[in-house]
Amino acid sequence: MGGSCEVDIQVGYPYLVNDEAITLKASQFAAEILGKEQVVKLDLRMTAEDFAYYSQKFPATFYRLGTTDKAGNLKSPLHSPTFNVDEDALKTGMKTMAWIALSFLGENR
Repeated sequence: MGGSCEVDIQVGYPYLVNDEAITLKASQFAAEILGKEQVVKLDLRMTAEDFAYYSQKFPATFYRLGTTDKAGNLKSPLHSPTFNVDEDALKTGMKTMAWIALSFLGENR
């Protein structure tokens, strides 16, 4: 057919590394504050995330926070024009992040 093309492959985000030991501990700490039934292991997925840069330099764990309301009405995907968050999720996220950080710090005394 005589066609031609140019291909420009650009470097994207690095892969995200969830340190196994830190992820296990963070899950346990999260279960302490949220309850075991609220902490679930998700399937692997291919997603670009700038947090991956941190995980290349330091042992890290990346977790997702549910943001829908209890009735399940707020279901639009993140980064979409219809996304809306249950504001209670913001409190849950901050509480969980603080508890995980303090729990790790308490272990290192």
